[in-house]
Amino acid sequence: MTSTAVGPTPTAKPAAGPAPGPECPDVLIIGGGPAGCAAAIVLAQQGWQVTLLEKAQHPRFHIGESLLPMNMPILERLGVLEDVRGIGVLKRGADFPNDSGGYNTFRFSHALEAKADFAFQVPRAQFDQVLFERARAVGVDARDQVKVETVEFDGQQPVLQARGMAGVQQFRPRYLLDASGRDTFLGNRFKLKRANAKHQSAALFSHFRGVTRRPGEDAGNISIYRHAHGWMWLIPLPDDIMSVGAVCYPEYMKTRKGDSEGFFMRTLALNTELSARMLGAERVAPVHATGNYAYECTRMSGPRWLMLGDAYTFVDPMFSSGVFLAMHSAERGAAMVDQALRMPQHEAKLQRALQRELKRGVDEFKWFIYRFTSPTMRALFAQPQNTWQIEEAVVAMLAGDVFDSPRVRLRLRAFRAIYALTTLSMMPRAWQSWRQRRRQATLGFDGDTLQRDTQQRDTQ
Repeated sequence: MTSTAVGPTPTAKPAAGPAPGPECPDVLIIGGGPAGCAAAIVLAQQGWQVTLLEKAQHPRFHIGESLLPMNMPILERLGVLEDVRGIGVLKRGADFPNDSGGYNTFRFSHALEAKADFAFQVPRAQFDQVLFERARAVGVDARDQVKVETVEFDGQQPVLQARGMAGVQQFRPRYLLDASGRDTFLGNRFKLKRANAKHQSAALFSHFRGVTRRPGEDAGNISIYRHAHGWMWLIPLPDDIMSVGAVCYPEYMKTRKGDSEGFFMRTLALNTELSARMLGAERVAPVHATGNYAYECTRMSGPRWLMLGDAYTFVDPMFSSGVFLAMHSAERGAAMVDQALRMPQHEAKLQRALQRELKRGVDEFKWFIYRFTSPTMRALFAQPQNTWQIEEAVVAMLAGDVFDSPRVRLRLRAFRAIYALTTLSMMPRAWQSWRQRRRQATLGFDGDTLQRDTQQRDTQ
């Protein structure tokens, strides 16, 4: 794998500004997850003074354990690829059910213009800690157990109040990055956050020991299953742990009666193939629920501030895109901030270009996600065809290659045409599926145990 530069090599020292100090860094980042740490590492390596504030204490639980091959060049550039290899399960592909009772593996080595042919499944607590410690190692002032409470703007100057073990402290950075994830700190502050009008879902998930893994090289696959009310995942982790989740329509989640554990197990039983792999498995973690999965903010930036990753938008995690999109936006966002600090007169133009580029890639994932549970997509994934290298382009999408390859984008457009023609041949089932999806998009489910757990910790 060849390492490439994240952005233009600095040709001048950072422009003069307020003297950096303990409370006046060049850049302050809210959130110490993959997006925040990646941006912090890049900016520190470019010579900027960076402060990173994480409200929880590392290591801390987080969902989102499946990486994509396009994460690998990023991890290499950040200097953590070998550390991640040491904590992860090797992932060669993703598998989906076929029509004969088995499964088809979409191997990353078959991707069009493959940049990497593998990824890892990782325990997120360890993965995030690796990134956090790397940020510290390159000179980032990275602090955990420090919660940003308020952000105000003195003109265009960000002014933050944060509370840590030592009390309340004020920060006046030259630039503010929001990598707060689903907390969407600035999105809520500016009232920019909106539910995705085209797709809504909620999820139940936990960890189990003793779930049957795929044989041979498929042992590290993420396995995706469908059920009548959504889809399910199995993600193999180290020490015989399997992350198991069910993403469901809000309408179905509202039928929940009794405890979450029982409802979760009844939901998993809706798919006989997945249930067979879980015979004799033992649950080793609480069952979590998270609602109103998909959202986006109406804009991602403004004068001297920028949102990254889930702080800007979150899509259904069907294709494990979350960590990759967070880290990709962090790299590109950090390159933009570097240029904006050097050439502030071009900031607005740089921000618009960044948002256009990120939206284009996210929209590729969204198109597939919106249609994945349809009978049309079920048929196409069960019997893949590589005419005109279209299957290779779909594998490239599954690998995360949705930003920079015109050849991949062209073939994904051809796949959309095939999808449309196949849909016409499957009426009225396809029409019924479309109506169901549109109905679900108008509903919501407010049952987020992860957010509730976080709020409880914050008040303790």
